[in-house]
Amino acid sequence: MTIAWSPVAGLKRVLGRRPTHAKRWSPSYWWHKSLAIQLLASMLLALFGSLAFGLYICWDEYKGAIQSAARTELHSRSAAVARLMEVADPNLRDELSRVNSTQYTRFWVGSVGTPDVDVWVDEAFARFRTPLRDLLGDEAEDTPVGSPATGLAFEPDATSDLFRHGARWDGPSAGSANDAPLRARYLDFADRDGAGVIVPLSDGQTLNVAFYKHIVPSIWATPLPLTLALTAALVALVGVFTARRIARPLRQLTTAAESLGRGEAVEPLCECGPDDIRRTAEAFNRMQERLHRFVEDRTRMLAAISHDLRTPLTTLRLRAELVEDQNLQGRMLSSIDEMQAMTDATLALIRQETTAEATRTVDLCALVESTCEDLADLGYDVTFEACERFPYRCRPDGLRRSVRNLVENAVRYAGHAAVRVVITRSTVEIVIDDDGPGIPADKLDDVFAPFFRLEESRSRETGGTGLGLSIARAIARQHGGDVHLRRRPRGLSAAVSLPV
Repeated sequence: MTIAWSPVAGLKRVLGRRPTHAKRWSPSYWWHKSLAIQLLASMLLALFGSLAFGLYICWDEYKGAIQSAARTELHSRSAAVARLMEVADPNLRDELSRVNSTQYTRFWVGSVGTPDVDVWVDEAFARFRTPLRDLLGDEAEDTPVGSPATGLAFEPDATSDLFRHGARWDGPSAGSANDAPLRARYLDFADRDGAGVIVPLSDGQTLNVAFYKHIVPSIWATPLPLTLALTAALVALVGVFTARRIARPLRQLTTAAESLGRGEAVEPLCECGPDDIRRTAEAFNRMQERLHRFVEDRTRMLAAISHDLRTPLTTLRLRAELVEDQNLQGRMLSSIDEMQAMTDATLALIRQETTAEATRTVDLCALVESTCEDLADLGYDVTFEACERFPYRCRPDGLRRSVRNLVENAVRYAGHAAVRVVITRSTVEIVIDDDGPGIPADKLDDVFAPFFRLEESRSRETGGTGLGLSIARAIARQHGGDVHLRRRPRGLSAAVSLPV
Protein backbone atom coordinates (compact mmCIF):
# COMPACT_ATOMS: atom_id res chain seq x y z
CA MET A 1 0.00 0.00 0.00
CA THR A 2 1.23 3.49 -0.91
CA ILE A 3 0.60 6.42 1.46
CA ALA A 4 0.64 9.98 0.07
CA TRP A 5 0.64 13.13 2.19
CA SER A 6 -0.34 16.66 1.18
CA PRO A 7 0.41 19.55 3.64
CA VAL A 8 -1.92 21.92 1.78
CA ALA A 9 -4.80 19.46 2.02
CA GLY A 10 -4.09 18.94 5.72
CA LEU A 11 -4.13 22.69 6.36
CA LYS A 12 -7.46 23.04 4.54
CA ARG A 13 -8.96 20.27 6.65
CA VAL A 14 -7.88 21.94 9.90
CA LEU A 15 -9.16 25.37 8.85
CA GLY A 16 -12.40 23.97 7.51
CA ARG A 17 -13.47 22.31 10.75
CA ARG A 18 -14.29 25.48 12.69
CA PRO A 19 -15.71 28.92 11.96
CA THR A 20 -13.28 31.78 11.41
CA HIS A 21 -12.52 34.28 14.19
CA ALA A 22 -14.41 37.07 12.41
CA LYS A 23 -17.54 34.97 11.97
CA ARG A 24 -17.42 33.81 15.59
CA TRP A 25 -17.63 37.42 16.78
CA SER A 26 -20.24 38.57 14.27
CA PRO A 27 -23.74 39.37 15.68
CA SER A 28 -25.43 36.99 13.24
CA TYR A 29 -23.27 34.11 14.47
CA TRP A 30 -24.37 34.55 18.09
CA TRP A 31 -27.96 35.35 17.09
CA HIS A 32 -28.34 32.01 15.26
CA LYS A 33 -26.26 30.08 17.78
CA SER A 34 -28.66 29.93 20.72
CA LEU A 35 -32.38 30.19 21.41
CA ALA A 36 -31.54 31.65 24.82
CA ILE A 37 -29.69 34.58 23.20
CA GLN A 38 -32.63 35.25 20.86
CA LEU A 39 -35.13 35.14 23.72
CA LEU A 40 -33.02 37.38 25.97
CA ALA A 41 -32.35 39.89 23.18
CA SER A 42 -36.06 40.01 22.31
CA MET A 43 -37.00 40.65 25.95
CA LEU A 44 -34.44 43.45 26.34
CA LEU A 45 -35.44 45.00 23.01
CA ALA A 46 -39.10 44.99 24.06
CA LEU A 47 -38.18 46.47 27.47
CA PHE A 48 -36.04 49.28 26.04
CA GLY A 49 -38.57 50.00 23.32
CA SER A 50 -41.56 50.21 25.66
CA LEU A 51 -39.74 52.35 28.24
CA ALA A 52 -38.25 54.69 25.62
CA PHE A 53 -41.65 55.15 23.98
CA GLY A 54 -43.32 55.77 27.32
CA LEU A 55 -40.67 58.28 28.40
CA TYR A 56 -40.88 60.05 25.06
CA ILE A 57 -44.63 60.49 25.51
CA CYS A 58 -44.48 61.46 29.19
CA TRP A 59 -41.30 63.58 29.15
CA ASP A 60 -43.02 66.92 28.48
CA GLU A 61 -45.62 66.14 31.13
CA TYR A 62 -42.89 65.12 33.55
CA LYS A 63 -40.93 68.30 32.88
CA GLY A 64 -44.08 70.43 33.26
CA ALA A 65 -44.90 68.75 36.58
CA ILE A 66 -41.43 69.58 37.92
CA GLN A 67 -41.72 73.21 36.84
CA SER A 68 -45.22 73.50 38.32
CA ALA A 69 -44.08 72.03 41.65
CA ALA A 70 -41.11 74.41 41.76
CA ARG A 71 -43.37 77.41 41.17
CA THR A 72 -45.86 76.30 43.80
CA GLU A 73 -43.08 76.09 46.38
CA LEU A 74 -41.66 79.43 45.21
CA HIS A 75 -45.02 81.20 45.63
CA SER A 76 -45.59 79.73 49.08
CA ARG A 77 -42.14 80.69 50.24
CA SER A 78 -42.46 84.19 48.78
CA ALA A 79 -45.69 84.72 50.74
CA ALA A 80 -44.06 83.50 53.95
CA VAL A 81 -41.00 85.72 53.58
CA ALA A 82 -43.20 88.72 52.63
CA ARG A 83 -45.26 88.29 55.80
CA LEU A 84 -42.06 88.05 57.85
CA MET A 85 -40.72 91.29 56.38
CA GLU A 86 -43.98 93.10 57.07
CA VAL A 87 -43.60 92.48 60.84
CA ALA A 88 -39.80 92.69 61.04
CA ASP A 89 -37.67 95.79 61.43
CA PRO A 90 -37.21 97.39 57.97
CA ASN A 91 -33.49 97.62 58.63
CA LEU A 92 -33.32 93.79 58.74
CA ARG A 93 -34.92 93.23 55.34
CA ASP A 94 -31.61 92.95 53.48
CA GLU A 95 -30.33 90.45 56.05
CA LEU A 96 -33.56 88.43 55.84
CA SER A 97 -33.25 88.39 52.05
CA ARG A 98 -29.69 87.17 52.27
CA VAL A 99 -30.28 84.31 54.74
CA ASN A 100 -33.39 83.08 52.92
CA SER A 101 -31.52 82.67 49.64
CA THR A 102 -30.73 79.14 48.50
CA GLN A 103 -28.74 77.58 45.69
CA TYR A 104 -31.66 78.01 43.28
CA THR A 105 -33.40 81.13 44.73
CA ARG A 106 -32.42 84.70 45.40
CA PHE A 107 -34.28 87.28 47.57
CA TRP A 108 -33.72 91.03 47.47
CA VAL A 109 -35.66 94.16 48.38
CA GLY A 110 -36.31 96.84 45.77
CA SER A 111 -37.40 100.45 46.22
CA VAL A 112 -39.45 100.85 43.07
CA GLY A 113 -42.72 99.48 41.78
CA THR A 114 -43.11 97.02 38.95
CA PRO A 115 -39.98 97.21 36.72
CA ASP A 116 -39.51 96.29 33.07
CA VAL A 117 -39.21 92.52 32.50
CA ASP A 118 -35.76 92.68 30.90
CA VAL A 119 -34.44 95.00 33.62
CA TRP A 120 -35.73 92.72 36.34
CA VAL A 121 -34.26 89.62 34.63
CA ASP A 122 -30.85 91.31 34.34
CA GLU A 123 -30.99 92.12 38.06
CA ALA A 124 -31.87 88.48 38.86
CA PHE A 125 -28.98 87.25 36.72
CA ALA A 126 -26.61 89.61 38.56
CA ARG A 127 -27.84 88.23 41.89
CA PHE A 128 -27.19 84.68 40.74
CA ARG A 129 -23.69 85.65 39.61
CA THR A 130 -22.72 85.80 43.28
CA PRO A 131 -22.14 82.22 44.46
CA LEU A 132 -24.17 81.12 47.47
CA ARG A 133 -21.01 80.51 49.53
CA ASP A 134 -19.94 84.11 49.05
CA LEU A 135 -23.46 85.33 49.74
CA LEU A 136 -23.89 83.47 53.04
CA GLY A 137 -20.27 83.49 54.20
CA ASP A 138 -19.54 81.12 57.10
CA GLU A 139 -23.17 80.03 57.21
CA ALA A 140 -22.77 78.25 53.83
CA GLU A 141 -20.06 75.75 54.88
CA ASP A 142 -22.46 72.79 54.67
CA THR A 143 -24.63 74.18 51.88
CA PRO A 144 -24.57 72.14 48.62
CA VAL A 145 -23.52 74.02 45.50
CA GLY A 146 -24.58 73.74 41.88
CA SER A 147 -21.46 73.97 39.76
CA PRO A 148 -18.64 72.12 41.61
CA ALA A 149 -16.00 74.60 40.46
CA THR A 150 -17.79 77.90 41.06
CA GLY A 151 -20.86 77.28 43.23
CA LEU A 152 -23.05 78.87 40.53
CA ALA A 153 -26.42 77.60 39.35
CA PHE A 154 -25.20 77.91 35.76
CA GLU A 155 -21.93 77.84 33.85
CA PRO A 156 -19.55 80.71 34.72
CA ASP A 157 -19.35 81.96 31.09
CA ALA A 158 -23.17 82.32 30.78
CA THR A 159 -24.64 85.76 29.96
CA SER A 160 -27.87 87.47 30.86
CA ASP A 161 -29.28 86.34 27.51
CA LEU A 162 -29.70 82.94 29.19
CA PHE A 163 -32.34 84.47 31.51
CA ARG A 164 -33.90 86.79 28.92
CA HIS A 165 -34.83 83.96 26.57
CA GLY A 166 -38.59 83.44 26.87
CA ALA A 167 -38.99 86.09 29.61
CA ARG A 168 -42.63 87.21 30.01
CA TRP A 169 -45.21 88.13 32.64
CA ASP A 170 -47.22 85.22 33.98
CA GLY A 171 -49.76 84.36 36.66
CA PRO A 172 -49.57 82.13 39.76
CA SER A 173 -49.61 78.38 39.20
CA ALA A 174 -52.90 76.54 39.60
CA GLY A 175 -51.79 74.79 42.77
CA SER A 176 -50.60 77.94 44.55
CA ALA A 177 -53.70 80.14 44.40
CA ASN A 178 -54.26 80.01 48.17
CA ASP A 179 -50.59 80.67 49.01
CA ALA A 180 -49.91 83.38 46.39
CA PRO A 181 -49.21 86.84 47.84
CA LEU A 182 -51.87 89.48 47.21
CA ARG A 183 -51.08 92.09 44.52
CA ALA A 184 -47.95 90.13 43.52
CA ARG A 185 -46.65 89.96 39.89
CA TYR A 186 -45.29 86.77 38.39
CA LEU A 187 -43.01 86.15 35.46
CA ASP A 188 -41.17 83.35 33.67
CA PHE A 189 -37.72 83.46 32.13
CA ALA A 190 -35.01 81.15 30.75
CA ASP A 191 -37.56 79.07 28.81
CA ARG A 192 -39.55 78.38 31.99
CA ASP A 193 -36.47 77.10 33.80
CA GLY A 194 -36.71 80.30 35.84
CA ALA A 195 -39.59 82.01 37.63
CA GLY A 196 -39.93 85.29 39.48
CA VAL A 197 -42.27 86.86 42.05
CA ILE A 198 -42.52 90.60 42.83
CA VAL A 199 -44.42 91.22 46.11
CA PRO A 200 -45.32 94.84 47.03
CA LEU A 201 -44.72 95.64 50.69
CA SER A 202 -46.80 98.03 52.77
CA ASP A 203 -44.15 100.82 52.81
CA GLY A 204 -43.81 100.97 49.01
CA GLN A 205 -40.78 98.65 48.72
CA THR A 206 -40.98 95.32 46.89
CA LEU A 207 -39.78 91.86 47.75
CA ASN A 208 -38.19 90.29 44.66
CA VAL A 209 -37.78 86.51 44.49
CA ALA A 210 -36.04 84.73 41.58
CA PHE A 211 -35.84 80.98 41.04
CA TYR A 212 -33.64 79.25 38.47
CA LYS A 213 -32.87 75.57 37.99
CA HIS A 214 -31.97 74.20 34.60
CA ILE A 215 -34.07 71.15 33.71
CA VAL A 216 -32.15 69.01 31.25
CA PRO A 217 -33.83 68.68 27.83
CA SER A 218 -33.01 64.97 27.55
CA ILE A 219 -33.76 61.98 29.71
CA TRP A 220 -30.15 60.80 29.28
CA ALA A 221 -28.92 63.52 31.65
CA THR A 222 -31.26 62.28 34.40
CA PRO A 223 -31.09 59.23 36.69
CA LEU A 224 -33.53 57.45 34.37
CA PRO A 225 -30.83 55.76 32.23
CA LEU A 226 -29.26 54.27 35.36
CA THR A 227 -32.68 53.05 36.46
CA LEU A 228 -33.23 51.59 33.01
CA ALA A 229 -29.85 49.85 33.09
CA LEU A 230 -30.56 48.31 36.48
CA THR A 231 -33.97 47.17 35.27
CA ALA A 232 -32.41 45.66 32.14
CA ALA A 233 -29.82 43.83 34.25
CA LEU A 234 -32.54 42.36 36.45
CA VAL A 235 -34.61 41.35 33.42
CA ALA A 236 -31.48 39.83 31.84
CA LEU A 237 -30.83 37.68 34.92
CA VAL A 238 -34.40 36.44 34.98
CA GLY A 239 -34.34 35.99 31.19
CA VAL A 240 -31.14 33.95 31.27
CA PHE A 241 -32.56 31.65 33.93
CA THR A 242 -35.83 31.23 32.00
CA ALA A 243 -34.13 30.80 28.64
CA ARG A 244 -31.79 28.15 30.01
CA ARG A 245 -34.74 26.24 31.41
CA ILE A 246 -36.37 26.32 27.98
CA ALA A 247 -33.22 25.59 25.99
CA ARG A 248 -31.91 22.74 28.17
CA PRO A 249 -34.58 20.15 27.21
CA LEU A 250 -34.31 21.27 23.57
CA ARG A 251 -30.56 20.63 23.63
CA GLN A 252 -31.20 17.22 25.18
CA LEU A 253 -33.76 16.48 22.46
CA THR A 254 -31.30 17.56 19.77
CA THR A 255 -28.55 15.35 21.17
CA ALA A 256 -30.90 12.38 21.50
CA ALA A 257 -32.26 12.82 17.95
CA GLU A 258 -28.73 13.06 16.54
CA SER A 259 -27.64 9.93 18.41
CA LEU A 260 -30.77 8.05 17.33
CA GLY A 261 -30.13 9.07 13.71
CA ARG A 262 -26.67 7.54 13.97
CA GLY A 263 -28.08 4.27 15.25
CA GLU A 264 -26.91 4.65 18.83
CA ALA A 265 -28.87 3.42 21.82
CA VAL A 266 -30.60 6.42 23.41
CA GLU A 267 -32.05 6.54 26.89
CA PRO A 268 -35.68 7.74 26.99
CA LEU A 269 -35.97 11.46 27.62
CA CYS A 270 -37.31 12.75 30.90
CA GLU A 271 -41.02 13.45 30.43
CA CYS A 272 -41.19 16.42 32.76
CA GLY A 273 -41.43 20.20 32.70
CA PRO A 274 -44.09 22.40 31.06
CA ASP A 275 -46.74 20.74 28.91
CA ASP A 276 -45.13 21.75 25.60
CA ILE A 277 -41.72 20.35 26.58
CA ARG A 278 -43.23 17.25 28.21
CA ARG A 279 -45.35 16.42 25.16
CA THR A 280 -42.33 16.82 22.89
CA ALA A 281 -40.32 14.38 25.03
CA GLU A 282 -43.24 11.94 25.08
CA ALA A 283 -43.57 12.12 21.28
CA PHE A 284 -39.84 11.49 20.85
CA ASN A 285 -39.90 8.50 23.19
CA ARG A 286 -42.89 7.01 21.36
CA MET A 287 -41.20 7.53 18.00
CA GLN A 288 -38.02 5.86 19.24
CA GLU A 289 -39.98 2.90 20.58
CA ARG A 290 -41.86 2.48 17.30
CA LEU A 291 -38.67 2.67 15.24
CA HIS A 292 -36.95 0.04 17.38
CA ARG A 293 -40.01 -2.20 17.19
CA PHE A 294 -40.20 -1.81 13.40
CA VAL A 295 -36.51 -2.63 12.92
CA GLU A 296 -36.72 -5.62 15.26
CA ASP A 297 -39.78 -7.02 13.47
CA ARG A 298 -38.20 -6.54 10.05
CA THR A 299 -34.91 -8.07 11.13
CA ARG A 300 -36.65 -11.01 12.79
CA MET A 301 -38.72 -11.68 9.65
CA LEU A 302 -35.70 -11.55 7.31
CA ALA A 303 -33.71 -13.78 9.60
CA ALA A 304 -36.51 -16.34 9.66
CA ILE A 305 -36.84 -16.29 5.86
CA SER A 306 -33.12 -16.66 5.29
CA HIS A 307 -32.91 -19.45 7.84
CA ASP A 308 -35.86 -21.34 6.33
CA LEU A 309 -34.27 -21.17 2.87
CA ARG A 310 -31.43 -23.39 4.02
CA THR A 311 -33.66 -26.49 4.25
CA PRO A 312 -34.97 -26.46 0.63
CA LEU A 313 -31.49 -25.57 -0.63
CA THR A 314 -30.03 -28.59 1.14
CA THR A 315 -32.82 -30.77 -0.32
CA LEU A 316 -32.13 -29.45 -3.83
CA ARG A 317 -28.42 -30.16 -3.46
CA LEU A 318 -29.13 -33.78 -2.45
CA ARG A 319 -31.46 -34.26 -5.40
CA ALA A 320 -28.97 -32.66 -7.79
CA GLU A 321 -26.40 -35.27 -6.76
CA LEU A 322 -28.74 -37.95 -8.15
CA VAL A 323 -28.88 -36.40 -11.63
CA GLU A 324 -26.88 -38.57 -14.09
CA ASP A 325 -26.31 -35.85 -16.71
CA GLN A 326 -23.05 -34.27 -15.56
CA ASN A 327 -23.57 -31.07 -17.55
CA LEU A 328 -27.06 -30.53 -16.13
CA GLN A 329 -25.88 -31.48 -12.68
CA GLY A 330 -23.10 -28.89 -12.83
CA ARG A 331 -25.48 -26.11 -13.83
CA MET A 332 -27.90 -27.08 -11.07
CA LEU A 333 -25.18 -27.15 -8.43
CA SER A 334 -23.87 -23.76 -9.64
CA SER A 335 -27.33 -22.23 -9.25
CA ILE A 336 -27.71 -23.78 -5.82
CA ASP A 337 -24.30 -22.40 -4.78
CA GLU A 338 -25.31 -18.94 -5.95
CA MET A 339 -28.55 -19.13 -3.96
CA GLN A 340 -26.58 -20.38 -0.94
CA ALA A 341 -24.16 -17.46 -1.25
CA MET A 342 -27.04 -14.99 -1.46
CA THR A 343 -28.65 -16.53 1.60
CA ASP A 344 -25.38 -16.37 3.55
CA ALA A 345 -24.90 -12.72 2.50
CA THR A 346 -28.42 -11.90 3.64
CA LEU A 347 -27.82 -13.54 7.00
CA ALA A 348 -24.55 -11.61 7.32
CA LEU A 349 -26.37 -8.36 6.58
CA ILE A 350 -28.98 -9.17 9.22
CA ARG A 351 -26.31 -10.02 11.76
CA GLN A 352 -24.65 -6.70 10.98
CA GLU A 353 -27.89 -4.82 11.68
CA THR A 354 -28.74 -6.76 14.82
CA THR A 355 -25.25 -6.59 16.33
CA ALA A 356 -25.32 -3.96 19.06
CA GLU A 357 -21.81 -2.62 18.58
CA ALA A 358 -20.83 0.02 21.10
CA THR A 359 -20.28 3.54 19.83
CA ARG A 360 -16.94 5.02 20.75
CA THR A 361 -14.52 7.72 19.65
CA VAL A 362 -11.66 6.60 17.36
CA ASP A 363 -9.17 8.26 15.06
CA LEU A 364 -11.01 8.09 11.73
CA CYS A 365 -7.89 8.55 9.62
CA ALA A 366 -6.11 5.75 11.49
CA LEU A 367 -9.17 3.47 11.10
CA VAL A 368 -9.31 3.99 7.31
CA GLU A 369 -5.55 3.64 7.00
CA SER A 370 -5.51 0.34 8.93
CA THR A 371 -8.35 -0.99 6.75
CA CYS A 372 -6.37 -0.15 3.63
CA GLU A 373 -3.25 -1.80 5.09
CA ASP A 374 -5.23 -5.00 5.83
CA LEU A 375 -6.52 -5.11 2.26
CA ALA A 376 -3.04 -4.43 0.90
CA ASP A 377 -1.72 -7.39 2.90
CA LEU A 378 -4.33 -9.54 1.12
CA GLY A 379 -2.98 -8.48 -2.28
CA TYR A 380 -5.28 -5.57 -3.13
CA ASP A 381 -3.73 -2.57 -4.94
CA VAL A 382 -4.70 0.23 -2.57
CA THR A 383 -3.16 3.67 -1.91
CA PHE A 384 -4.06 5.91 1.01
CA GLU A 385 -3.45 9.67 1.31
CA ALA A 386 -2.31 10.41 4.84
CA CYS A 387 -4.25 13.02 6.83
CA GLU A 388 -4.30 14.75 10.18
CA ARG A 389 -5.58 12.94 13.26
CA PHE A 390 -9.38 13.32 13.39
CA PRO A 391 -11.29 11.93 16.43
CA TYR A 392 -14.75 10.69 15.40
CA ARG A 393 -17.53 8.97 17.32
CA CYS A 394 -18.76 5.89 15.44
CA ARG A 395 -19.11 2.12 15.45
CA PRO A 396 -15.64 1.20 14.17
CA ASP A 397 -16.30 -2.38 13.00
CA GLY A 398 -19.31 -1.39 10.94
CA LEU A 399 -17.56 1.60 9.39
CA ARG A 400 -14.50 -0.54 8.60
CA ARG A 401 -16.73 -3.03 6.80
CA SER A 402 -18.36 -0.26 4.75
CA VAL A 403 -14.96 1.04 3.60
CA ARG A 404 -13.73 -2.49 2.88
CA ASN A 405 -16.74 -3.27 0.68
CA LEU A 406 -16.22 -0.10 -1.37
CA VAL A 407 -12.48 -0.71 -1.76
CA GLU A 408 -13.02 -4.36 -2.76
CA ASN A 409 -15.62 -3.26 -5.29
CA ALA A 410 -13.21 -0.69 -6.80
CA VAL A 411 -10.31 -3.16 -7.00
CA ARG A 412 -12.56 -5.87 -8.47
CA TYR A 413 -13.64 -3.73 -11.45
CA ALA A 414 -10.70 -1.32 -11.83
CA GLY A 415 -7.72 -3.19 -10.36
CA HIS A 416 -6.73 -0.23 -8.16
CA ALA A 417 -8.30 2.03 -5.49
CA ALA A 418 -7.10 5.41 -4.14
CA VAL A 419 -8.48 6.27 -0.68
CA ARG A 420 -8.47 9.66 1.05
CA VAL A 421 -10.31 11.43 3.89
CA VAL A 422 -11.81 14.87 3.18
CA ILE A 423 -12.88 16.94 6.21
CA THR A 424 -15.18 19.94 5.86
CA ARG A 425 -17.01 22.10 8.39
CA SER A 426 -20.16 19.92 8.49
CA THR A 427 -19.13 16.53 7.06
CA VAL A 428 -16.26 14.11 6.76
CA GLU A 429 -15.98 12.00 3.60
CA ILE A 430 -14.06 8.80 2.99
CA VAL A 431 -13.48 8.91 -0.77
CA ILE A 432 -12.50 5.85 -2.86
CA ASP A 433 -11.44 6.68 -6.43
CA ASP A 434 -10.80 4.17 -9.22
CA ASP A 435 -9.97 4.26 -12.93
CA GLY A 436 -12.37 1.51 -13.98
CA PRO A 437 -15.15 1.46 -16.59
CA GLY A 438 -17.49 3.36 -14.25
CA ILE A 439 -21.26 3.10 -13.99
CA PRO A 440 -23.83 4.58 -16.40
CA ALA A 441 -25.50 7.73 -15.07
CA ASP A 442 -28.94 6.10 -15.03
CA LYS A 443 -27.64 3.20 -12.91
CA LEU A 444 -25.92 5.15 -10.10
CA ASP A 445 -28.86 4.62 -7.73
CA ASP A 446 -29.84 1.14 -8.95
CA VAL A 447 -26.55 -0.43 -7.89
CA PHE A 448 -27.48 0.09 -4.22
CA ALA A 449 -30.48 -2.22 -4.54
CA PRO A 450 -29.91 -5.64 -2.89
CA PHE A 451 -28.64 -8.32 -5.30
CA PHE A 452 -28.40 -5.84 -8.20
CA ARG A 453 -25.41 -6.46 -10.44
CA LEU A 454 -24.26 -4.66 -13.58
CA GLU A 455 -22.26 -7.73 -14.60
CA GLU A 456 -24.79 -9.81 -16.56
CA SER A 457 -22.95 -13.12 -16.51
CA ARG A 458 -23.73 -13.48 -12.77
CA SER A 459 -20.35 -15.18 -12.38
CA ARG A 460 -18.87 -15.33 -8.91
CA GLU A 461 -15.42 -14.71 -10.43
CA THR A 462 -16.40 -11.40 -12.08
CA GLY A 463 -18.84 -10.09 -9.46
CA GLY A 464 -20.11 -10.62 -5.95
CA THR A 465 -23.60 -11.29 -4.66
CA GLY A 466 -24.79 -7.72 -5.20
CA LEU A 467 -24.98 -6.83 -1.50
CA GLY A 468 -21.66 -5.03 -1.04
CA LEU A 469 -22.90 -1.54 -1.91
CA SER A 470 -26.20 -2.15 -0.06
CA ILE A 471 -24.33 -3.07 3.11
CA ALA A 472 -21.97 -0.10 2.75
CA ARG A 473 -24.86 2.35 2.37
CA ALA A 474 -26.84 0.74 5.22
CA ILE A 475 -23.88 1.14 7.59
CA ALA A 476 -23.31 4.76 6.50
CA ARG A 477 -26.97 5.60 7.04
CA GLN A 478 -26.86 3.99 10.47
CA HIS A 479 -24.22 6.64 11.28
CA GLY A 480 -26.47 9.42 10.01
CA GLY A 481 -24.64 9.68 6.67
CA ASP A 482 -24.84 8.11 3.21
CA VAL A 483 -22.82 6.69 0.33
CA HIS A 484 -22.65 8.69 -2.91
CA LEU A 485 -21.32 7.60 -6.28
CA ARG A 486 -19.91 10.22 -8.64
CA ARG A 487 -18.75 9.76 -12.22
CA ARG A 488 -15.22 10.85 -13.02
CA PRO A 489 -13.67 11.61 -16.43
CA ARG A 490 -12.20 8.15 -16.12
CA GLY A 491 -13.59 5.80 -13.53
CA LEU A 492 -15.81 6.22 -10.48
CA SER A 493 -15.63 7.97 -7.11
CA ALA A 494 -17.45 6.47 -4.09
CA ALA A 495 -17.73 8.64 -0.98
CA VAL A 496 -18.90 7.66 2.51
CA SER A 497 -20.30 10.97 3.78
CA LEU A 498 -20.66 11.24 7.57
CA PRO A 499 -21.90 14.15 9.71
CA VAL A 500 -19.39 15.88 11.96
